Amino acid sequence: MQAVLDMIARHKSGEHVGMTSVCSAHPLVIAAACRHAASTGTAFVLIEATSNQVNQDGGYTGMTPSAFRRFVEAIGAEEGLDPKRILLGGDHLGPNAWQHLPADEAMAKADMLIDHYVAAGFRKIHLDCSMACADDDSPLSDERVATRAARLCAVAEGAYAKTGGEPPVYVVGTEVPVPGGAAKDLETLAVTTPEDARMTIDVHERVFRAHGLNDAWNRIIAIVVQPGVEFDHHKIVDYNPARAVTLSTMIEAHPHIVYEAHSTDYQTPAALKSLVRDHFAILKVGPGITFALREALFALDQIESELLGSEHAAGLRRTVLAAMAAEPKYWQRYYSSSGAQLHLDCQYSLSDRIRYYWPQAAVQAALERLVANLEATPPPLALLSQYLPAGYQAVREGRIRPGVRELAMHHIELVLQQYASACGYRSGGGDDALAA
Repeated sequence: MQAVLDMIARHKSGEHVGMTSVCSAHPLVIAAACRHAASTGTAFVLIEATSNQVNQDGGYTGMTPSAFRRFVEAIGAEEGLDPKRILLGGDHLGPNAWQHLPADEAMAKADMLIDHYVAAGFRKIHLDCSMACADDDSPLSDERVATRAARLCAVAEGAYAKTGGEPPVYVVGTEVPVPGGAAKDLETLAVTTPEDARMTIDVHERVFRAHGLNDAWNRIIAIVVQPGVEFDHHKIVDYNPARAVTLSTMIEAHPHIVYEAHSTDYQTPAALKSLVRDHFAILKVGPGITFALREALFALDQIESELLGSEHAAGLRRTVLAAMAAEPKYWQRYYSSSGAQLHLDCQYSLSDRIRYYWPQAAVQAALERLVANLEATPPPLALLSQYLPAGYQAVREGRIRPGVRELAMHHIELVLQQYASACGYRSGGGDDALAA
């Protein structure tokens, strides 16, 4: 993780640099991130898995941490990216996936989770103990959150001592946004106060040092706070630098710590750049990228139907919606709508709950058929211009071929480029790809 520490040091010295954390387990998203890193000359690509996606029990992807590492590295190899440039992180690592259990049981599961992640080579670890377990009073105190985080940090340090390699770096915090965006309509959104952020750091430092984690404390690279950015199913709260001035200034007193900004999905390019300038130097993105993937695949589904007629088309969109209706567990707690509005939410919500259904066998089969159909009958330029105008332009300029995989990845890279620009990278490789 020396590359991450170097970036933090450069940012703290006054350079406008940051890094993007890509939080997705979809192979096309990971491939696009690897390809984008190679094409921009980015020093590394940071791929993070959440505790719900990937854990010792398989998570909703069915992958353990070691399996996820093999999965990502295989995709990187296909894209020609040196595995040394792929950094793996764990997001919301703690009792998140086991909140329904009593705290003792949930934390025992979290201990095992952390051990598996670090043993598998994940080295950016977000220690998230901000959520209450079944027998906890809510909300948790900063002291309890920090004590549980220190416990998990000790597990991580023990796993690192056994496996070797680079030491882990850590992210902590108590004001952690809900993974995947707000579940309900946003009404108000309070920015973390500098006093609360300072207290978070002070409490964690005291507790970590009391647990003998002095060396690990020096590898705390970020804390998670609320800078005033969020999205729900249909609305986006944009970053307003004026509301975060004092919060931004506070972190300047801490020489090795920046802010990690969650839920930056759908922020404007200007807002992303302002976040990095204001020391929210780690930008996390997840649903915003899978939303772009869904846009591309639905557009290609429409192109296929126009070309072949619905009776001969793969019916990818129809298949994924049927999967959502048959197994509603990934969206029914989030969407309170009904009728036509529910139909829209399932497809187009900014929280993108549809992302949970791409791995299903029937959906994968439909995607493979879509790929085969559009390989046999390539989409004409007129339909590309109609449904994927940016992809049309890339095809016309000879930068990509008009295949399903290439067009989908290109659409994802359009989002990644906004993040790269905000973090100080510009298009093109070479040593000067990172702008000062």
